[in-house]
Amino acid sequence: MIKTAEEFLEKSDEKAFDLSHRKTINYNIGKYNVAVERGLSKFENLEASKKKAHVIKWRVMENLDKFLPEFESNFQRRGGKVIWANDAAEAQREILNIIKKNNGKSVIKSKSMTTEEIHLNEFLESNQIESLESDLGEYIVQLLGQPPYHIVTPAMHLSATDIAQLFHDKFGTPLDATPPQLVQKARELLREKYLNADIGISGGNFLIADTGSIALTENEGNARLSTTFPKIHIAIVGIEKVIPSMTDLDLFWPLLASHGTGQNLTVYNTILSGPRQADETDGPEEMYVILLDNGRTNLLAQKDQRQGLYCIRCGACLNACPVYKNIGGHTYNTTYSGPIGSVITPHLKGMEEFKHLSYASSLCGKCSEVCPVKIDIHKMLLLNRRDAATAHENGKTEEMGWNMFNKMMQKRKWMDFFGGRFKNFMLKTFFKKSWGKYREMPKVADKSFAKQWEELKKSKES
Repeated sequence: MIKTAEEFLEKSDEKAFDLSHRKTINYNIGKYNVAVERGLSKFENLEASKKKAHVIKWRVMENLDKFLPEFESNFQRRGGKVIWANDAAEAQREILNIIKKNNGKSVIKSKSMTTEEIHLNEFLESNQIESLESDLGEYIVQLLGQPPYHIVTPAMHLSATDIAQLFHDKFGTPLDATPPQLVQKARELLREKYLNADIGISGGNFLIADTGSIALTENEGNARLSTTFPKIHIAIVGIEKVIPSMTDLDLFWPLLASHGTGQNLTVYNTILSGPRQADETDGPEEMYVILLDNGRTNLLAQKDQRQGLYCIRCGACLNACPVYKNIGGHTYNTTYSGPIGSVITPHLKGMEEFKHLSYASSLCGKCSEVCPVKIDIHKMLLLNRRDAATAHENGKTEEMGWNMFNKMMQKRKWMDFFGGRFKNFMLKTFFKKSWGKYREMPKVADKSFAKQWEELKKSKES
Protein backbone atom coordinates (compact mmCIF):
# COMPACT_ATOMS: atom_id res chain seq x y z
CA MET A 1 0.00 0.00 0.00
CA ILE A 2 2.84 2.36 0.88
CA LYS A 3 4.39 1.46 -2.46
CA THR A 4 1.56 3.23 -4.36
CA ALA A 5 2.22 6.47 -2.46
CA GLU A 6 5.98 6.15 -2.93
CA GLU A 7 5.56 5.62 -6.68
CA PHE A 8 3.36 8.71 -6.81
CA LEU A 9 6.07 10.81 -5.14
CA GLU A 10 8.78 9.44 -7.45
CA LYS A 11 6.74 10.10 -10.61
CA SER A 12 5.71 13.54 -9.35
CA ASP A 13 9.35 14.45 -8.80
CA GLU A 14 10.23 13.26 -12.29
CA LYS A 15 7.35 14.99 -14.12
CA ALA A 16 7.48 18.28 -12.23
CA PHE A 17 11.01 18.86 -13.55
CA ASP A 18 10.44 17.50 -17.08
CA LEU A 19 10.61 20.73 -19.08
CA SER A 20 9.34 19.25 -22.37
CA HIS A 21 6.30 17.82 -20.60
CA ARG A 22 5.66 21.15 -18.89
CA LYS A 23 5.89 22.98 -22.22
CA THR A 24 3.40 20.65 -23.93
CA ILE A 25 0.87 20.58 -21.10
CA ASN A 26 1.01 24.36 -20.59
CA TYR A 27 0.49 24.93 -24.31
CA ASN A 28 -2.51 22.58 -24.51
CA ILE A 29 -4.14 23.85 -21.31
CA GLY A 30 -3.48 27.42 -22.46
CA LYS A 31 -5.51 26.77 -25.64
CA TYR A 32 -8.25 25.19 -23.50
CA ASN A 33 -8.39 28.23 -21.19
CA VAL A 34 -8.92 30.60 -24.11
CA ALA A 35 -11.70 28.44 -25.57
CA VAL A 36 -13.46 27.96 -22.24
CA GLU A 37 -13.45 31.66 -21.41
CA ARG A 38 -15.17 32.28 -24.73
CA GLY A 39 -17.61 29.40 -24.17
CA LEU A 40 -18.63 30.45 -20.66
CA SER A 41 -19.34 33.99 -21.84
CA LYS A 42 -22.33 32.61 -23.78
CA PHE A 43 -24.23 31.86 -20.56
CA GLU A 44 -26.65 34.60 -19.55
CA ASN A 45 -26.27 33.62 -15.87
CA LEU A 46 -23.58 30.98 -15.42
CA GLU A 47 -23.80 30.91 -11.62
CA ALA A 48 -27.56 30.24 -11.72
CA SER A 49 -27.02 27.40 -14.22
CA LYS A 50 -24.38 25.80 -12.01
CA LYS A 51 -26.60 26.08 -8.92
CA LYS A 52 -29.50 24.49 -10.78
CA ALA A 53 -27.28 21.62 -11.96
CA HIS A 54 -26.03 21.12 -8.39
CA VAL A 55 -29.59 20.89 -7.04
CA ILE A 56 -30.63 18.39 -9.73
CA LYS A 57 -27.64 16.15 -8.99
CA TRP A 58 -28.33 16.50 -5.24
CA ARG A 59 -31.92 15.32 -5.81
CA VAL A 60 -30.72 12.38 -7.88
CA MET A 61 -28.19 11.20 -5.30
CA GLU A 62 -30.75 11.49 -2.50
CA ASN A 63 -33.21 9.41 -4.57
CA LEU A 64 -30.92 7.11 -6.56
CA ASP A 65 -32.96 4.09 -5.45
CA LYS A 66 -35.96 5.56 -7.32
CA PHE A 67 -34.33 6.99 -10.45
CA LEU A 68 -32.29 3.91 -11.40
CA PRO A 69 -35.29 1.49 -11.40
CA GLU A 70 -37.24 4.12 -13.36
CA PHE A 71 -34.49 4.18 -16.00
CA GLU A 72 -34.35 0.36 -16.05
CA SER A 73 -38.09 -0.02 -16.49
CA ASN A 74 -38.33 2.53 -19.32
CA PHE A 75 -35.27 1.16 -21.13
CA GLN A 76 -36.54 -2.42 -20.97
CA ARG A 77 -39.93 -1.31 -22.30
CA ARG A 78 -38.25 -0.56 -25.65
CA GLY A 79 -36.44 -3.89 -25.81
CA GLY A 80 -33.19 -2.96 -24.07
CA LYS A 81 -31.54 -5.15 -21.45
CA VAL A 82 -30.11 -3.87 -18.16
CA ILE A 83 -27.32 -5.60 -16.21
CA TRP A 84 -26.25 -4.48 -12.73
CA ALA A 85 -22.54 -4.94 -12.01
CA ASN A 86 -21.23 -4.64 -8.45
CA ASP A 87 -17.56 -4.40 -9.43
CA ALA A 88 -15.12 -4.42 -12.35
CA ALA A 89 -14.77 -8.22 -12.40
CA GLU A 90 -18.54 -8.69 -12.63
CA ALA A 91 -18.82 -6.14 -15.44
CA GLN A 92 -16.00 -7.87 -17.33
CA ARG A 93 -17.69 -11.27 -16.97
CA GLU A 94 -21.05 -9.96 -18.18
CA ILE A 95 -19.47 -8.31 -21.24
CA LEU A 96 -17.55 -11.48 -22.08
CA ASN A 97 -20.75 -13.54 -21.76
CA ILE A 98 -22.57 -11.27 -24.23
CA ILE A 99 -19.67 -11.42 -26.69
CA LYS A 100 -19.34 -15.20 -26.49
CA LYS A 101 -23.10 -15.73 -26.76
CA ASN A 102 -22.99 -13.82 -30.06
CA ASN A 103 -19.72 -15.45 -31.27
CA GLY A 104 -18.02 -12.07 -31.28
CA LYS A 105 -14.37 -11.76 -32.25
CA SER A 106 -13.86 -8.00 -32.51
CA VAL A 107 -14.99 -4.94 -30.56
CA ILE A 108 -15.04 -1.29 -31.59
CA LYS A 109 -15.14 1.19 -28.70
CA SER A 110 -16.06 4.82 -28.42
CA LYS A 111 -14.44 6.97 -25.73
CA SER A 112 -15.47 5.84 -22.25
CA MET A 113 -13.86 6.35 -18.86
CA THR A 114 -15.91 3.53 -17.32
CA THR A 115 -14.33 1.03 -19.72
CA GLU A 116 -10.93 2.38 -18.64
CA GLU A 117 -12.03 1.98 -15.02
CA ILE A 118 -12.70 -1.75 -15.51
CA HIS A 119 -9.59 -2.21 -17.73
CA LEU A 120 -11.75 -3.61 -20.51
CA ASN A 121 -9.23 -3.55 -23.37
CA GLU A 122 -6.68 -5.61 -21.45
CA PHE A 123 -9.37 -8.04 -20.29
CA LEU A 124 -10.74 -8.61 -23.80
CA GLU A 125 -7.28 -9.04 -25.31
CA SER A 126 -6.49 -11.67 -22.64
CA ASN A 127 -9.56 -13.51 -23.94
CA GLN A 128 -8.42 -13.28 -27.58
CA ILE A 129 -10.93 -10.59 -28.54
CA GLU A 130 -9.69 -7.59 -30.52
CA SER A 131 -10.73 -4.31 -28.88
CA LEU A 132 -10.02 -1.09 -30.74
CA GLU A 133 -10.48 2.49 -29.57
CA SER A 134 -12.19 4.71 -32.16
CA ASP A 135 -11.78 8.11 -30.49
CA LEU A 136 -8.63 9.62 -32.03
CA GLY A 137 -7.04 10.55 -28.70
CA GLU A 138 -7.85 7.14 -27.21
CA TYR A 139 -6.58 5.43 -30.37
CA ILE A 140 -3.28 7.31 -30.09
CA VAL A 141 -2.67 6.33 -26.45
CA GLN A 142 -3.75 2.76 -27.23
CA LEU A 143 -1.08 2.62 -29.95
CA LEU A 144 1.43 3.83 -27.35
CA GLY A 145 0.25 1.27 -24.80
CA GLN A 146 -0.65 4.03 -22.34
CA PRO A 147 -3.78 4.85 -20.34
CA PRO A 148 -5.55 8.16 -21.04
CA TYR A 149 -3.71 11.18 -19.67
CA HIS A 150 -6.84 13.27 -19.12
CA ILE A 151 -10.58 12.63 -18.60
CA VAL A 152 -11.57 14.58 -21.73
CA THR A 153 -8.35 14.83 -23.76
CA PRO A 154 -6.60 11.43 -23.57
CA ALA A 155 -3.49 12.52 -25.52
CA MET A 156 -3.08 15.99 -24.00
CA HIS A 157 0.52 15.21 -23.04
CA LEU A 158 1.59 14.71 -26.66
CA SER A 159 2.62 17.36 -29.16
CA ALA A 160 1.80 17.25 -32.89
CA THR A 161 5.42 16.18 -33.47
CA ASP A 162 5.05 13.25 -31.05
CA ILE A 163 1.93 12.03 -32.86
CA ALA A 164 3.54 12.43 -36.30
CA GLN A 165 6.48 10.32 -35.06
CA LEU A 166 4.08 7.65 -33.72
CA PHE A 167 2.16 7.38 -37.00
CA HIS A 168 5.44 7.28 -38.92
CA ASP A 169 6.68 4.38 -36.76
CA LYS A 170 3.39 2.47 -36.88
CA PHE A 171 2.03 3.19 -40.37
CA GLY A 172 4.88 4.71 -42.37
CA THR A 173 3.33 8.16 -42.79
CA PRO A 174 5.77 11.05 -43.48
CA LEU A 175 7.49 12.52 -40.43
CA ASP A 176 6.32 15.97 -41.50
CA ALA A 177 2.66 14.91 -41.90
CA THR A 178 0.21 17.63 -40.88
CA PRO A 179 -2.57 17.06 -38.31
CA PRO A 180 -5.27 16.86 -41.06
CA GLN A 181 -3.18 14.22 -42.87
CA LEU A 182 -2.79 12.20 -39.67
CA VAL A 183 -6.53 12.41 -39.00
CA GLN A 184 -7.20 11.19 -42.56
CA LYS A 185 -4.89 8.22 -42.01
CA ALA A 186 -6.68 7.33 -38.78
CA ARG A 187 -10.02 7.62 -40.57
CA GLU A 188 -8.87 5.19 -43.27
CA LEU A 189 -7.65 2.70 -40.68
CA LEU A 190 -10.75 2.84 -38.51
CA ARG A 191 -13.56 2.96 -41.10
CA GLU A 192 -13.17 -0.72 -41.99
CA LYS A 193 -13.22 -1.64 -38.29
CA TYR A 194 -16.64 -0.02 -37.80
CA LEU A 195 -18.08 -2.07 -40.65
CA ASN A 196 -16.62 -5.40 -39.53
CA ALA A 197 -16.83 -5.20 -35.73
CA ASP A 198 -19.17 -7.70 -34.07
CA ILE A 199 -19.73 -5.64 -30.93
CA GLY A 200 -19.89 -1.89 -30.31
CA ILE A 201 -19.12 -0.64 -26.80
CA SER A 202 -19.69 2.85 -25.46
CA GLY A 203 -20.00 4.70 -22.21
CA GLY A 204 -22.79 7.14 -21.46
CA ASN A 205 -22.62 10.79 -20.47
CA PHE A 206 -26.08 10.67 -18.94
CA LEU A 207 -28.79 8.11 -18.17
CA ILE A 208 -32.25 9.66 -18.68
CA ALA A 209 -34.71 8.18 -16.19
CA ASP A 210 -38.06 9.29 -17.62
CA THR A 211 -37.40 7.99 -21.14
CA GLY A 212 -35.01 5.11 -20.41
CA SER A 213 -32.33 6.55 -22.70
CA ILE A 214 -28.58 7.08 -22.70
CA ALA A 215 -27.16 10.38 -23.90
CA LEU A 216 -23.78 10.52 -25.65
CA THR A 217 -21.88 13.68 -26.51
CA GLU A 218 -18.78 13.76 -28.76
CA ASN A 219 -16.90 15.74 -31.40
CA GLU A 220 -15.77 13.11 -33.90
CA GLY A 221 -18.80 10.94 -34.66
CA ASN A 222 -17.02 7.75 -33.58
CA ALA A 223 -19.63 7.00 -30.90
CA ARG A 224 -22.42 7.08 -33.49
CA LEU A 225 -20.49 4.74 -35.77
CA SER A 226 -19.58 2.42 -32.88
CA THR A 227 -23.19 2.16 -31.73
CA THR A 228 -24.86 1.97 -35.17
CA PHE A 229 -22.96 -0.51 -37.36
CA PRO A 230 -22.34 -3.49 -35.01
CA LYS A 231 -25.29 -5.82 -34.32
CA ILE A 232 -24.73 -5.62 -30.57
CA HIS A 233 -24.29 -2.42 -28.57
CA ILE A 234 -23.14 -2.50 -24.94
CA ALA A 235 -23.12 0.73 -22.92
CA ILE A 236 -21.23 0.73 -19.61
CA VAL A 237 -22.35 3.58 -17.37
CA GLY A 238 -21.73 4.47 -13.73
CA ILE A 239 -24.87 4.49 -11.59
CA GLU A 240 -24.29 8.16 -10.71
CA LYS A 241 -24.84 9.33 -14.31
CA VAL A 242 -28.63 9.26 -14.10
CA ILE A 243 -30.63 12.50 -14.51
CA PRO A 244 -34.40 12.78 -13.99
CA SER A 245 -35.65 13.99 -17.35
CA MET A 246 -34.88 14.50 -21.02
CA THR A 247 -35.42 18.24 -20.47
CA ASP A 248 -32.42 18.32 -18.09
CA LEU A 249 -30.11 17.86 -21.10
CA ASP A 250 -30.95 21.45 -22.00
CA LEU A 251 -28.85 22.38 -18.96
CA PHE A 252 -26.26 19.59 -18.69
CA TRP A 253 -25.14 19.32 -22.32
CA PRO A 254 -24.12 23.03 -22.61
CA LEU A 255 -22.48 22.93 -19.16
CA LEU A 256 -20.47 19.84 -20.12
CA ALA A 257 -19.46 21.22 -23.53
CA SER A 258 -18.47 24.69 -22.33
CA HIS A 259 -16.44 23.44 -19.34
CA GLY A 260 -14.97 20.46 -21.21
CA THR A 261 -13.87 22.06 -24.50
CA GLY A 262 -15.20 25.62 -24.56
CA GLN A 263 -17.90 24.83 -27.13
CA ASN A 264 -21.52 25.94 -26.89
CA LEU A 265 -22.42 22.35 -27.65
CA THR A 266 -20.32 19.46 -28.87
CA VAL A 267 -20.67 18.48 -32.53
CA TYR A 268 -22.54 15.18 -32.13
CA ASN A 269 -25.18 14.68 -29.44
CA THR A 270 -27.03 11.37 -29.51
CA ILE A 271 -29.90 9.91 -27.51
CA LEU A 272 -30.25 6.12 -27.64
CA SER A 273 -33.37 4.45 -26.26
CA GLY A 274 -32.82 0.77 -26.93
CA PRO A 275 -32.15 -1.49 -29.93
CA ARG A 276 -33.47 -0.86 -33.46
CA GLN A 277 -37.26 -0.66 -33.53
CA ALA A 278 -39.48 -2.11 -36.24
CA ASP A 279 -39.90 1.26 -37.96
CA GLU A 280 -36.23 2.25 -37.79
CA THR A 281 -33.64 1.80 -40.54
CA ASP A 282 -30.45 1.51 -38.50
CA GLY A 283 -29.13 0.66 -35.06
CA PRO A 284 -28.14 -2.53 -33.24
CA GLU A 285 -30.27 -5.66 -33.03
CA GLU A 286 -29.58 -5.87 -29.28
CA MET A 287 -28.64 -3.18 -26.78
CA TYR A 288 -27.39 -3.67 -23.24
CA VAL A 289 -26.74 -1.13 -20.51
CA ILE A 290 -24.42 -2.23 -17.72
CA LEU A 291 -25.00 -0.15 -14.60
CA LEU A 292 -21.66 -0.06 -12.82
CA ASP A 293 -21.26 0.36 -9.08
CA ASN A 294 -17.56 -0.47 -8.51
CA GLY A 295 -17.29 1.43 -5.22
CA ARG A 296 -19.80 4.20 -5.96
CA THR A 297 -22.16 3.07 -3.21
CA ASN A 298 -19.22 3.37 -0.78
CA LEU A 299 -19.03 7.05 -1.69
CA LEU A 300 -22.81 7.40 -1.64
CA ALA A 301 -22.77 6.19 1.98
CA GLN A 302 -20.52 9.12 2.94
CA LYS A 303 -23.03 11.89 3.60
CA ASP A 304 -20.38 14.62 3.57
CA GLN A 305 -18.52 13.41 0.49
CA ARG A 306 -21.22 12.00 -1.79
CA GLN A 307 -21.00 15.31 -3.66
CA GLY A 308 -18.16 13.62 -5.53
CA LEU A 309 -20.82 11.63 -7.42
CA TYR A 310 -22.28 14.83 -8.91
CA CYS A 311 -19.30 14.97 -11.32
CA ILE A 312 -20.20 15.12 -15.05
CA ARG A 313 -16.59 14.40 -16.16
CA CYS A 314 -15.89 17.72 -17.86
CA GLY A 315 -12.24 17.80 -16.77
CA ALA A 316 -12.35 21.50 -15.80
CA CYS A 317 -10.86 20.90 -12.36
CA LEU A 318 -7.86 19.08 -13.89
CA ASN A 319 -7.08 22.00 -16.17
CA ALA A 320 -7.35 24.47 -13.28
CA CYS A 321 -5.29 22.49 -10.76
CA PRO A 322 -1.68 23.70 -10.21
CA VAL A 323 -0.68 20.21 -9.03
CA TYR A 324 -2.11 18.44 -12.12
CA LYS A 325 -0.48 21.02 -14.41
CA ASN A 326 2.90 20.16 -12.92
CA ILE A 327 2.78 16.40 -12.46
CA GLY A 328 0.39 15.34 -15.25
CA GLY A 329 -2.32 12.70 -15.44
CA HIS A 330 -0.33 9.45 -15.54
CA THR A 331 1.36 10.20 -12.22
CA TYR A 332 -1.89 9.61 -10.31
CA ASN A 333 -1.93 5.95 -11.41
CA THR A 334 -5.74 5.97 -11.40
CA THR A 335 -8.52 6.14 -13.98
CA TYR A 336 -9.70 9.51 -12.66
CA SER A 337 -6.85 11.93 -12.08
CA GLY A 338 -6.66 15.52 -10.88
CA PRO A 339 -8.75 16.98 -8.04
CA ILE A 340 -11.94 14.98 -8.69
CA GLY A 341 -9.91 11.78 -8.97
CA SER A 342 -8.24 12.58 -5.65
CA VAL A 343 -11.70 12.95 -4.08
CA ILE A 344 -13.38 9.81 -5.43
CA THR A 345 -10.53 7.29 -5.88
CA PRO A 346 -9.94 6.64 -2.14
CA HIS A 347 -13.62 5.65 -1.88
CA LEU A 348 -13.72 3.66 -5.13
CA LYS A 349 -10.42 1.81 -4.66
CA GLY A 350 -9.65 2.02 -0.94
CA MET A 351 -8.60 4.76 1.45
CA GLU A 352 -5.53 2.89 2.69
CA GLU A 353 -3.88 2.67 -0.73
CA PHE A 354 -5.02 5.98 -2.24
CA LYS A 355 -5.34 8.40 0.69
CA HIS A 356 -2.13 10.12 -0.46
CA LEU A 357 -4.01 11.63 -3.43
CA SER A 358 -6.11 13.74 -1.06
CA TYR A 359 -2.87 15.32 0.20
CA ALA A 360 -1.71 16.11 -3.36
CA SER A 361 -3.42 19.47 -3.35
CA SER A 362 -2.58 23.07 -2.56
CA LEU A 363 -6.21 23.57 -1.38
CA CYS A 364 -6.28 26.79 -3.42
CA GLY A 365 -9.95 26.16 -4.22
CA LYS A 366 -9.66 26.76 -7.97
CA CYS A 367 -11.11 23.28 -8.64
CA SER A 368 -14.29 24.14 -6.70
CA GLU A 369 -14.50 27.51 -8.43
CA VAL A 370 -14.53 26.06 -11.96
CA CYS A 371 -16.77 23.04 -11.31
CA PRO A 372 -19.97 23.26 -13.44
CA VAL A 373 -22.04 21.44 -10.79
CA LYS A 374 -20.51 23.29 -7.83
CA ILE A 375 -18.85 20.33 -6.11
CA ASP A 376 -16.94 21.66 -3.10
CA ILE A 377 -13.87 19.69 -4.18
CA HIS A 378 -11.23 21.21 -1.90
CA LYS A 379 -13.50 20.66 1.10
CA MET A 380 -13.98 17.01 0.04
CA LEU A 381 -10.19 16.60 0.01
CA LEU A 382 -10.01 17.85 3.59
CA LEU A 383 -12.78 15.45 4.61
CA ASN A 384 -10.85 12.56 3.04
CA ARG A 385 -7.82 13.58 5.11
CA ARG A 386 -10.03 13.64 8.20
CA ASP A 387 -11.35 10.14 7.42
CA ALA A 388 -7.84 8.78 6.85
CA ALA A 389 -6.73 10.12 10.24
CA THR A 390 -9.89 8.89 12.02
CA ALA A 391 -9.43 5.39 10.59
CA HIS A 392 -5.73 5.41 11.63
CA GLU A 393 -4.66 4.99 7.99
CA ASN A 394 -1.69 7.37 8.31
CA GLY A 395 0.67 5.11 10.26
CA LYS A 396 1.77 5.02 13.90
CA THR A 397 4.81 7.26 13.45
CA GLU A 398 2.76 10.08 11.89
CA GLU A 399 0.06 9.75 14.55
CA MET A 400 2.63 9.95 17.37
CA GLY A 401 4.24 12.97 15.75
CA TRP A 402 0.96 14.88 15.46
CA ASN A 403 -0.04 13.94 19.02
CA MET A 404 3.24 15.37 20.32
CA PHE A 405 2.83 18.48 18.18
CA ASN A 406 -0.74 18.90 19.48
CA LYS A 407 0.36 18.72 23.12
CA MET A 408 3.25 21.10 22.60
CA MET A 409 1.12 23.67 20.80
CA GLN A 410 -1.53 23.69 23.52
CA LYS A 411 0.81 24.55 26.39
CA ARG A 412 3.48 27.25 26.37
CA LYS A 413 5.69 25.43 28.89
CA TRP A 414 5.99 22.45 26.52
CA MET A 415 6.73 24.73 23.57
CA ASP A 416 9.53 26.38 25.53
CA PHE A 417 10.78 23.23 27.23
CA PHE A 418 12.90 22.22 24.25
CA GLY A 419 15.31 24.80 22.91
CA GLY A 420 15.83 25.82 19.30
CA ARG A 421 18.87 23.60 18.84
CA PHE A 422 16.92 20.50 19.84
CA LYS A 423 14.03 21.46 17.58
CA ASN A 424 16.36 22.01 14.62
CA PHE A 425 17.97 18.62 15.28
CA MET A 426 14.52 16.94 15.30
CA LEU A 427 13.48 18.66 12.07
CA LYS A 428 16.66 17.66 10.22
CA THR A 429 16.61 14.11 11.55
CA PHE A 430 12.96 13.17 11.11
CA PHE A 431 11.42 15.59 8.60
CA LYS A 432 14.08 16.36 5.99
CA LYS A 433 13.01 13.57 3.62
CA SER A 434 9.30 14.38 3.80
CA TRP A 435 10.01 18.11 3.46
CA GLY A 436 11.48 17.43 0.01
CA LYS A 437 14.94 17.59 -1.48
CA TYR A 438 14.24 20.87 -3.30
CA ARG A 439 13.26 22.79 -0.15
CA GLU A 440 15.40 24.01 2.72
CA MET A 441 14.33 23.14 6.24
CA PRO A 442 13.08 26.13 8.24
CA LYS A 443 15.43 27.18 11.01
CA VAL A 444 13.99 27.58 14.50
CA ALA A 445 15.45 30.42 16.57
CA ASP A 446 17.63 29.37 19.51
CA LYS A 447 15.27 31.12 21.91
CA SER A 448 11.48 31.28 21.67
CA PHE A 449 9.71 34.58 21.03
CA ALA A 450 8.29 34.47 24.60
CA LYS A 451 11.79 34.08 26.03
CA GLN A 452 13.20 36.86 23.85
CA TRP A 453 10.31 39.15 24.82
CA GLU A 454 10.86 38.44 28.50
CA GLU A 455 14.57 39.23 28.21
CA LEU A 456 13.80 42.42 26.28
CA LYS A 457 11.41 43.63 28.99
CA LYS A 458 13.98 42.91 31.72
CA SER A 459 16.71 44.78 29.84
CA LYS A 460 14.44 47.82 29.49
CA GLU A 461 13.50 47.76 33.15
CA SER A 462 17.14 47.62 34.21
